[in-house]
Amino acid sequence: MAAGCSPTFSDLAVRLGFSCEEAGGLVEFRNPADLENWTLPVLEWMIVLGAVLALVHAILRLRRQGDPTNLVLWFGATAFLFVIEPPIYFPATFGTEEYLGTMFAHNVFTVDFLWGRLPLYIVAIYPLMATLAFELVRMLGVFRRYGVILGAVCVGFVHHAFYEIFDQLGPQLRWWEWTLDNKVNLPFFDAVPLPSVVVFAALWPMSLALCVQFFVGRHVDAGRTFSGLQLAWRTVVIGLTASIGVFVLPLPATVGGLGSDTVRGFLYAAELVAVTVVAIPLLARQWSALRRGTATGPAYSNDFVRYYAIVYIVVMGALWASALPDFFAATDGVTANGDPIGNLWYTIGCFAVAIATVAASFTVPRPADTPAPEPQSVAAPA
Repeated sequence: MAAGCSPTFSDLAVRLGFSCEEAGGLVEFRNPADLENWTLPVLEWMIVLGAVLALVHAILRLRRQGDPTNLVLWFGATAFLFVIEPPIYFPATFGTEEYLGTMFAHNVFTVDFLWGRLPLYIVAIYPLMATLAFELVRMLGVFRRYGVILGAVCVGFVHHAFYEIFDQLGPQLRWWEWTLDNKVNLPFFDAVPLPSVVVFAALWPMSLALCVQFFVGRHVDAGRTFSGLQLAWRTVVIGLTASIGVFVLPLPATVGGLGSDTVRGFLYAAELVAVTVVAIPLLARQWSALRRGTATGPAYSNDFVRYYAIVYIVVMGALWASALPDFFAATDGVTANGDPIGNLWYTIGCFAVAIATVAASFTVPRPADTPAPEPQSVAAPA
């Protein structure tokens, strides 16, 4: 698809080790041994396996406990992906070239879609990461005690920690490459655009969690049931409204910082600080209340999320360990191979938050996957 290869994308592709002109077809398969380096298939299959298992768990939970929240979350995250990503990959086709340009290019993996633009693991990472963050917060009972909005803020905070472990490492290991002079990406936080650190790591999962809990989760908690058609239209609405939220939530930074990258960066950072300042006390207070037995509401359990979150942390820890020799040998933020490095101290902080959240889910009193409340006798309206 040479016609779709802008000069910027072609240049990024060459630096990542593949040719834009030769990346062909709606779907393309490659030998894992032929990828840029060994970390690509490890990352890919860890994420894809987790997403598949999350989907299986969501289906089983609906069938056994009558709780569709996980399933709606999984498909809502996927719907969000297909609303947000295509205009980023093909800005000329969607009329966003003037505003977005070419923001980045993914490297090619074992399975790719859309002429090398969309790796399978990117499709999978949206529902997997959303499931891990949402369910960890849900297991701590934050939604039940503090409501939809504050619960969603906590999901954004937890998701940010898990995502930045991945986001800060990707450019160094050539999982993708950012366009350094694209205004939408500015300012950078070491190897990562600050808008990515804030919007895609914290604000989009916050928007998704709010929509999922508002349209489905809170009703399930109250004992309400939904038909298949009701769940279908709610999932579509969740994907669309969560996409709108991604444009609305960063508005203070995108509008207030129009004339200055420095101002824009300050406002993005301020939004992230606000999320952090709200989330940490709420999560700590709720964990403490559960430990003391003073929290209200029935407990909720999800062993899949508990253990797969550990898998994610361990695998990402191993990938980071493999990258440290080149990281410490880097000069002016660039390795000997010419790859930019992320912020190690920030990543360590994100590891600490992720580990603490998972540990909290193991240390609170819990039943064996408590069933959802008994449904109300009167069917819910559409």
